[in-house]
Amino acid sequence: MKQSLINYIFQLADNKLILGQRLSEWCGHAPELEIDIALTNIALDLIGQSRNLYSYAAELEGKGRTEDDMAYLRDCEAYRNVLLAEQPNEDFAYTIARQFFFDVYNHLFHKELVNSKDEQLAAIAEKSLKEINYHIRFSSEWVIRLGDGTEVSHAKMQTAVDDLWDYIGEMTTMNETDRLMLAEGVGVDLNKIRTAYFHKVKEILAEATLNIPEEEPFQKGGKDGLHSEHLGHLLTELQWMQRAYPGAQW
Repeated sequence: MKQSLINYIFQLADNKLILGQRLSEWCGHAPELEIDIALTNIALDLIGQSRNLYSYAAELEGKGRTEDDMAYLRDCEAYRNVLLAEQPNEDFAYTIARQFFFDVYNHLFHKELVNSKDEQLAAIAEKSLKEINYHIRFSSEWVIRLGDGTEVSHAKMQTAVDDLWDYIGEMTTMNETDRLMLAEGVGVDLNKIRTAYFHKVKEILAEATLNIPEEEPFQKGGKDGLHSEHLGHLLTELQWMQRAYPGAQW
């Protein structure tokens, strides 16, 4: 039970850390100063949430590891984030589409996680929801603004939606860890939120005048440690300092 709970926490924390790292790549490079600040703040929110989860996992593990060990000293196959989170930015439309697809899931997920029998997870979820409410508002508004904007912004947004669509199904697909934690009353029933997830996604895409892909999303494996090549490159940057100078402190 304890190891399954730790694995479950890694799924949640890794999503936030990896997506937060992706967003942080925009710092100093976003289209406008206001957007630059907004994306950086969302990245900080996600990484802050991951810290709370990693600290809890380290406490449960009881082996003296810290949140930094969890983030910097695990190899690629040990990460349990969904594939969507590790996909590269490409351009601003890709970043917004990726963030929107994740935010809808993250919002629905945490609204259920506050009812977890694990009091620590429930408390972390309740605290995180305050930030997630802003995240989903930000990304939804930008999807609509870009999709229903100029001819160029509409085309870029449609391309991003089409390319990332295959990755969104994994978030609401149960794996063995999800099933074990649900049976214990700790985890979230992803089957329960799946219908609401696709309803919300399609509602916003329709308002943005974007075509909704017809194919069923099929990419998965991230939650079980099977990742794209993008995660390895991301971790190289994320972990470089700690790997090069082990135990370094400011």
